[in-house]
This record gives sequence, C-alpha cells and structure tokens, in this order.
Amino acid sequence: MRFLALYLILLVSANVARADDTVFKVGVTTRDFTPVEPYDWRGARTHVLRVMIWYPAAAEASEEPQWIGPPFVPYFSAGSAARDAAPAAGSKHPLVLLSHGAGGTAAGIAWLGTALAAHGFVAVAVNHPGNNALEDFTVEGFSLWWLRAVDLSVVLDAMLADKTFGSLIDPARIGAAGHSAGGYTVIAAAGGITDPAQLEAFCRSPIADALCRPPPEASGMREKRLARLSSDPDFRQRYERAGQSYRDPRIRAALAMAPGLVPMFTEESLNAISLPIAIISGDADEIAPSASNAEALARQIPHATLKLVPHAGHYVFFGTCTMLGRMMVRTACRDPDGVDRDAVHAETIGLALDFFAASLR
Repeated sequence: MRFLALYLILLVSANVARADDTVFKVGVTTRDFTPVEPYDWRGARTHVLRVMIWYPAAAEASEEPQWIGPPFVPYFSAGSAARDAAPAAGSKHPLVLLSHGAGGTAAGIAWLGTALAAHGFVAVAVNHPGNNALEDFTVEGFSLWWLRAVDLSVVLDAMLADKTFGSLIDPARIGAAGHSAGGYTVIAAAGGITDPAQLEAFCRSPIADALCRPPPEASGMREKRLARLSSDPDFRQRYERAGQSYRDPRIRAALAMAPGLVPMFTEESLNAISLPIAIISGDADEIAPSASNAEALARQIPHATLKLVPHAGHYVFFGTCTMLGRMMVRTACRDPDGVDRDAVHAETIGLALDFFAASLR
C-alpha cells in the first residue's frame, strides 16, 4: 500500500505538470557549505550550513526509496531518488530554495524537493542553525528568526558557485518555498520586515490564538529569550537587527506552506512585496491558524494567491509517515479525520509546479 501511495503522488504530480514538461530521474546529494566568517551561528555547535539537494539526474540513474529516521525502522518517506547520481546534461534549470519549519530538518521537505527535481528544477533545503532537529535547539535559533533568510541567501551563493551545480542553474530563475517558520522565512527573503514587538502585542490582545502557545519543541524559549534580552548585551544587539530588510532580490517567487509568525511582519513591508507569492494552508491549522497567518498574508501582499485545504492541520505538509512513524511521532503524523496527506501533497506539488513554471519563466 505504501508504494502504491507513493506511485499515486508521482502520477498526480506528473499529470498536473504542463504537457511539454519533461519528467526526469531524481538525484539527491548533500553538501556542507561554509560561509565567510564572521557568521551568526545562533549558538549551534555545527558551523556549516548542511543542505540536501534534489536535482534532475541522468537517464541511467537508479532511483531507490529514501527514508527519514533510523536506518531499518524509518519514520517518514523521503520520496524516491538516486543518491549522488550524475546530473542530467542539457539546459540550465531553475532553482528553488527550501526552508523547513521550526525544529525540523532539510530532509523533512523531501516530498516537495523530489517532485520539483522530477520536473526540471534543482531544489536545495538547508538545516537552519540552532533550529533543526539534528542537534540541540538554541535560544538564538528560536529567537533570531530573520537570520533564516540570511541562510537562504548564503546557500544560494554557494549553489551558484558549486563545481557541480553552478553550471546547471539559471541564476535568473530563483524561487523559494517553506513550511511553517519556513513560510515566514521565504516571506522575509521576499521583503517582509520583522517587528517582534508586534507578535508580543498580538499575543496580549483579545484575538490571540494558538500561535501564541509554543509547540513542545519551543517550550520555555520565550522565557529564556526574555532573560537573555535583559542580561546579555550582545544578544540584545543581535535581536535589535530584526527590523532590517533581509530581502534577496535574486528570489523571484515564493511559496509559503502553512506559514507561521506572520503577526511579526510589518504591514508596510508586506504591502510593498511585488513578486509573485503563493500561499497554501490547512483551514484547521492548530499551530499557525490560517486567520492570523496564511489569510493575513494573502490580504496584505498585493497579488498573493491563497489556497485553503479543507479540514487539514499544520503537519499535513510533513512527509508521509510509515506505520512506525505513526506510532512514535504521533503529533507530526496525525491528521484530522478525512484528510489524506498524500492527496494534499499531490495538490501542493501541482500548485508548486504551476506557480514556479509561470513565475520563473
């Protein structure tokens, strides 16, 4: 049944692509990019930007199922790809930068990365320092959210300079997509400017919602942030840089999936975003409610499009869970009754393919 579900995702995504779209074998590989120092590592132990890359592979590549979790008992599917395969020869490809949610990983967005690569895109996802599940979370990683946009810009620099991928990427066709805090990240990279005081005010107001109740992975981070702001001048100085613009003008289109932290964006900056923005969210999102996040973005960004998936929650944009994953990672693997995660993925893949094909011509 699992392989049938994966086949249906690929079949639907192929059908929603344009008639002249070539379907490629998918390659996957990793890189450790080292930015020019000094770099704000947000308290993380690892001082490299660790990325996963999905790309159109040579026709002779042999794809295999990819998984997330313990090697013999994985929790999530990561699609099907040929590890370290030779790239497909031919024309240059558009690039889509991918940003995971708070406490997630680059691999967690593989379901979208593999689909993009199968249809001619190079996709690269970065593990954001201090805010990914590969190592301990840090206060900075859960406070200095705007620096995630800097990570995307540095990864873009590195991809364009990479000996293998640089020559395969069309630098005039760059997009970005992200889930949850990753949705916030791509909007920041598109020109959204952050004012953390706005989120504090929202959470003290009568319209405060579930966004103001931090998920388990962020438990206690607010109190630690406030303590650091009062006792650590260096942290306070870095925190005060929130109001700068982190826009990367090379990014020409952005897709935000179940975006969070939206009340932090200034209305003026959202009104000034001129590039195409697509937004998709579940209308039953229990972490980043659509009214204060996805719908608010759609109202304030000119020409943004919004798709609300009926009854879907926040974690529907995670990878498809294995049986063990549904037992061990219940929060991330549980969808509301009647919601088919594979079908939502297929719908989102179709939206992404159409959106980026039209926006990155």
